[in-house]
Amino acid sequence: MSKTACISRFSSGHRCRGVGLEFGLWNCKLMDLKLKPFDFASAVAKAGLRPDGMPVGKPKPVEQPGSFQDTMTKALREVSDSQNETTRLQQELQLGNPTVSLEQTMMAMQKSQIGFQATLSVRNRLVQAYSEIMNMQV
Repeated sequence: MSKTACISRFSSGHRCRGVGLEFGLWNCKLMDLKLKPFDFASAVAKAGLRPDGMPVGKPKPVEQPGSFQDTMTKALREVSDSQNETTRLQQELQLGNPTVSLEQTMMAMQKSQIGFQATLSVRNRLVQAYSEIMNMQV
Protein backbone atom coordinates (compact mmCIF):
# COMPACT_ATOMS: atom_id res chain seq x y z
CA MET A 1 0.00 0.00 0.00
CA SER A 2 1.39 3.40 -0.89
CA LYS A 3 1.39 6.28 1.51
CA THR A 4 -1.04 8.97 0.52
CA ALA A 5 -1.74 12.16 2.38
CA CYS A 6 -5.24 12.12 3.80
CA ILE A 7 -6.85 14.93 5.71
CA SER A 8 -8.08 13.91 9.12
CA ARG A 9 -9.81 15.93 11.82
CA PHE A 10 -9.56 13.26 14.51
CA SER A 11 -8.01 13.79 17.90
CA SER A 12 -4.26 13.51 18.28
CA GLY A 13 -4.59 9.89 19.41
CA HIS A 14 -5.70 8.86 15.92
CA ARG A 15 -3.04 10.69 13.96
CA CYS A 16 -0.18 8.86 12.36
CA ARG A 17 3.25 10.09 13.39
CA GLY A 18 1.82 13.35 14.77
CA VAL A 19 2.29 15.45 11.64
CA GLY A 20 0.57 18.80 12.08
CA LEU A 21 -1.86 19.85 14.76
CA GLU A 22 -5.08 18.57 13.15
CA PHE A 23 -3.81 16.77 10.10
CA GLY A 24 -1.84 13.59 9.73
CA LEU A 25 -0.50 11.14 7.22
CA TRP A 26 -2.54 7.99 6.86
CA ASN A 27 -2.14 4.88 4.81
CA CYS A 28 -5.14 5.35 2.55
CA LYS A 29 -6.38 4.04 -0.72
CA LEU A 30 -8.08 6.50 -2.94
CA MET A 31 -11.65 5.51 -3.62
CA ASP A 32 -12.86 5.58 -7.17
CA LEU A 33 -16.27 7.24 -6.92
CA LYS A 34 -17.91 7.27 -10.29
CA LEU A 35 -21.64 7.75 -10.48
CA LYS A 36 -23.46 5.57 -12.95
CA PRO A 37 -26.66 6.78 -14.58
CA PHE A 38 -29.75 5.38 -12.87
CA ASP A 39 -31.28 2.55 -14.86
CA PHE A 40 -34.95 2.52 -13.93
CA ALA A 41 -35.74 -0.63 -15.92
CA SER A 42 -33.11 -2.75 -14.16
CA ALA A 43 -34.08 -1.40 -10.72
CA VAL A 44 -37.71 -2.27 -11.35
CA ALA A 45 -36.75 -5.73 -12.64
CA LYS A 46 -34.62 -6.38 -9.54
CA ALA A 47 -37.59 -5.44 -7.37
CA GLY A 48 -39.75 -7.98 -9.20
CA LEU A 49 -42.02 -5.40 -10.81
CA ARG A 50 -43.04 -4.49 -14.32
CA PRO A 51 -42.35 -0.93 -15.55
CA ASP A 52 -45.94 0.03 -14.69
CA GLY A 53 -45.35 -0.97 -11.04
CA MET A 54 -47.39 -4.18 -11.09
CA PRO A 55 -45.82 -7.43 -9.83
CA VAL A 56 -44.28 -9.75 -12.39
CA GLY A 57 -46.08 -13.04 -12.75
CA LYS A 58 -49.58 -14.27 -13.20
CA PRO A 59 -52.23 -11.89 -11.95
CA LYS A 60 -54.53 -13.35 -9.36
CA PRO A 61 -57.85 -14.29 -10.88
CA VAL A 62 -60.60 -11.88 -9.99
CA GLU A 63 -63.23 -13.63 -7.94
CA GLN A 64 -66.55 -13.53 -9.71
CA PRO A 65 -69.32 -12.13 -7.56
CA GLY A 66 -71.96 -14.64 -6.61
CA SER A 67 -75.62 -14.26 -7.21
CA PHE A 68 -77.74 -12.21 -4.83
CA GLN A 69 -79.35 -15.37 -3.49
CA ASP A 70 -75.95 -16.97 -2.74
CA THR A 71 -74.73 -13.82 -1.00
CA MET A 72 -77.85 -13.55 1.15
CA THR A 73 -77.75 -17.26 2.01
CA LYS A 74 -74.12 -16.97 3.08
CA ALA A 75 -74.81 -13.86 5.20
CA LEU A 76 -77.81 -15.48 6.92
CA ARG A 77 -75.80 -18.63 7.60
CA GLU A 78 -73.00 -16.57 9.20
CA VAL A 79 -75.49 -14.74 11.44
CA SER A 80 -77.12 -18.02 12.42
CA ASP A 81 -73.74 -19.62 13.20
CA SER A 82 -72.82 -16.59 15.31
CA GLN A 83 -76.04 -16.88 17.30
CA ASN A 84 -75.55 -20.63 17.79
CA GLU A 85 -72.00 -20.05 19.04
CA THR A 86 -73.25 -17.38 21.45
CA THR A 87 -75.88 -19.76 22.83
CA ARG A 88 -73.24 -22.45 23.31
CA LEU A 89 -70.92 -20.02 25.13
CA GLN A 90 -73.77 -18.86 27.39
CA GLN A 91 -74.60 -22.44 28.34
CA GLU A 92 -70.93 -23.26 29.01
CA LEU A 93 -70.58 -20.16 31.19
CA GLN A 94 -73.71 -21.06 33.18
CA LEU A 95 -72.39 -24.58 33.73
CA GLY A 96 -69.16 -23.13 35.14
CA ASN A 97 -66.75 -24.19 32.40
CA PRO A 98 -63.39 -22.60 33.35
CA THR A 99 -62.28 -22.30 29.71
CA VAL A 100 -65.12 -19.88 28.86
CA SER A 101 -64.82 -16.36 30.20
CA LEU A 102 -67.53 -13.81 30.80
CA GLU A 103 -65.74 -11.36 28.50
CA GLN A 104 -65.63 -13.89 25.68
CA THR A 105 -69.33 -14.63 26.08
CA MET A 106 -70.29 -10.94 26.17
CA MET A 107 -68.25 -10.21 23.02
CA ALA A 108 -69.94 -13.08 21.20
CA MET A 109 -73.35 -11.81 22.33
CA GLN A 110 -72.61 -8.31 21.03
CA LYS A 111 -71.32 -9.63 17.69
CA SER A 112 -74.39 -11.80 17.15
CA GLN A 113 -76.69 -8.92 18.16
CA ILE A 114 -75.04 -6.56 15.67
CA GLY A 115 -75.26 -9.21 12.95
CA PHE A 116 -78.93 -9.82 13.67
CA GLN A 117 -79.72 -6.08 13.65
CA ALA A 118 -77.96 -5.68 10.31
CA THR A 119 -79.87 -8.63 8.88
CA LEU A 120 -83.14 -7.19 10.15
CA SER A 121 -82.35 -3.82 8.54
CA VAL A 122 -81.59 -5.46 5.19
CA ARG A 123 -84.81 -7.47 5.38
CA ASN A 124 -86.87 -4.36 6.17
CA ARG A 125 -85.28 -2.45 3.30
CA LEU A 126 -85.97 -5.33 0.90
CA VAL A 127 -89.62 -5.51 1.99
CA GLN A 128 -89.94 -1.74 1.54
CA ALA A 129 -88.39 -1.89 -1.96
CA TYR A 130 -90.66 -4.79 -2.92
CA SER A 131 -93.73 -2.85 -1.71
CA GLU A 132 -92.69 0.21 -3.73
CA ILE A 133 -92.23 -1.89 -6.86
CA MET A 134 -95.61 -3.58 -6.40
CA ASN A 135 -97.36 -0.19 -6.00
CA MET A 136 -95.93 1.20 -9.26
CA GLN A 137 -98.37 1.98 -12.03
CA VAL A 138 -97.61 0.13 -15.25
